[in-house]
Amino acid sequence: MPIITIRGQFGSWANEIGDLIAHKLNIDYVDREIIAGVAQRLRQSSTSIEEKEMPPSTLLGRIAEAMAKTSYMGDSVFTGIYSPLWEIPLDDTKYLSGLESVIKELAGSQSIVILGRGSQFILKGFARAFHVLVVAPVEVRVKSVMEKLKLNEADARNEIARFDDSSRVFIKRFFKADIYDPINYNIVINTHHLSIEGAASIIVGAVPWLSDDESK
Repeated sequence: MPIITIRGQFGSWANEIGDLIAHKLNIDYVDREIIAGVAQRLRQSSTSIEEKEMPPSTLLGRIAEAMAKTSYMGDSVFTGIYSPLWEIPLDDTKYLSGLESVIKELAGSQSIVILGRGSQFILKGFARAFHVLVVAPVEVRVKSVMEKLKLNEADARNEIARFDDSSRVFIKRFFKADIYDPINYNIVINTHHLSIEGAASIIVGAVPWLSDDESK
């Protein structure tokens, strides 16, 4: 089974597509919100509660273990890993080290779908890593953001611009790459005329190692 990273333009439904891919393959899915929840519980819970609520065999337990290995780097690492991209200090080398550690720990233990956070670059050399970019025309994205966040058109466009700009700066600063260069991905999906189900099915069908696993 593969490691799938998925990165998408804001409003292109990348999050929902990644979640559905994980469901189709019966593997774990992790995004910023999931990691944020674990980090918050780590701050609030005692060790005994952590062991009961986040056993090592679960996704939450694996995230907790991966984050614990970066704890020596300071609380700023926990904060940065799940903060919005525009809140991350771009000169924070500890943040990058912590991020890489968490992503590699998660990818090294079993198959998983990981949304964003530079995972497509962090896991570039991983065997069976399959990298996905999801895009859509801006008008489609504006409509999507308006519906999802209950915003007017102007505010939706501002959110899209802020997310796009921060994503480009984040990837360029930390990984010296262009986030939307298709050469960095195994497949690029345009959701203009695709449903979430259709996009997820295309991606699952494109992963070359799945057929190998199913034939064993």
